[in-house]
Amino acid sequence: MTYAADLHIHSGFARGTSKDLTFDNMAHWARLKGIDLLASADFTHPGWFDETRRTLSEAGDGLYEHDGVKFILGTEVNCNAEQGGRNRRVHMLVFAPSLSVVRRINLALSAKGKLEADGRPTLHMTPRDLVRTLLDVDERCLFIPAHAWTPWFGVFGSKSGFDSLQECFGDEAEHILAIETGLSSEPAMNWRVPELDTRSIVSFSDAHSLPKLGRELTVFEGEPSFDGLSAALRTQAISYTAEFFPEEGKYHFSGHRKCGVRYSPAEVGGDDPRCPECRRKLTLGVMHRLEELAGREVATRAGPDGLTRADNGRPPFRMLVALEQILAESLGIGVQTKGVRRAYLALVSELGPELSILTEASLPDIALVGGEKVAEGVGRVRLGDISIEPGYDGQYGRVSVWPTGGMKRP
Repeated sequence: MTYAADLHIHSGFARGTSKDLTFDNMAHWARLKGIDLLASADFTHPGWFDETRRTLSEAGDGLYEHDGVKFILGTEVNCNAEQGGRNRRVHMLVFAPSLSVVRRINLALSAKGKLEADGRPTLHMTPRDLVRTLLDVDERCLFIPAHAWTPWFGVFGSKSGFDSLQECFGDEAEHILAIETGLSSEPAMNWRVPELDTRSIVSFSDAHSLPKLGRELTVFEGEPSFDGLSAALRTQAISYTAEFFPEEGKYHFSGHRKCGVRYSPAEVGGDDPRCPECRRKLTLGVMHRLEELAGREVATRAGPDGLTRADNGRPPFRMLVALEQILAESLGIGVQTKGVRRAYLALVSELGPELSILTEASLPDIALVGGEKVAEGVGRVRLGDISIEPGYDGQYGRVSVWPTGGMKRP
């Protein structure tokens, strides 16, 4: 048995998120997307915790349920503290096995930051101290460094990150069972770091709005439960991860957005790389940071099933483009238009959830419901036959299903 999980999402109480992120809407969109398990989101926020207690019902095995969709109690926090002579800001995903444990976690963390200020609260403690504090609350708690490579808030980020998990977590490093790739990296990039051989590589959406749910997700092996998830992370029991094309992530390349300067790792020179236009420091992207920390190359191969594998036996992954984007390009209209939403709902109604349409549905069946152009677009994505303008310095990249002059993806 397998189940698709998106365990990094937010509620409307987090800054920069849609107010439509309610449990009713999350459950509805999870069914549209083909997601079996969602994180409850933002459990440290008092208002959202109250909503969580009122809305979710116990499903057993450390999970909760609403409207036919299962939830695990999860949140994201920002650890902001000095460590190793520098101020560090690292985002962490935390998962708890029960509402009573969450209540005790929130009590323990309330002295470390204003939990009511943001669904993603800033805590004045190191990631190592966060792990130790919450394990003292309940030893079953789970921890995953979020979007591990992003410059300002990733555990390996160029602005405030560390050179290793050991450096960051010290004697608590053994409790870090996985890292999250983030939108600007994919598993093969992470396979190049030897320290990550013993950690699961997982991917989730970090959704700030409903349509973004499932843009990255992880398909775990086994039956969904809290202890089952813990075991899957420990043993890398992952069927595959579904990935954003990392070039589309907003920190994939280095650069300076204000001046429109974008560089690949090979183009960044010197010990103090600066923008040639204004002489400010470049924001060093995920690919640059990876080249600094990677200890080896890893050969990969794409199979006829659409999965990318390596000879090292790590769980495979597949690249996806959102169905709404494929529809928008095929119809020649905007992604957020009513025409795209109507076409999306028609496809899902006839062919099943978005994940199965993108990965399993036959192209003739897609053409019968959505038209030949849509089927062609899904086929191009499955083959990786697309063009990309890489993102940099907070600017999302642009993936085009039909070539528009961007670089061809290798």
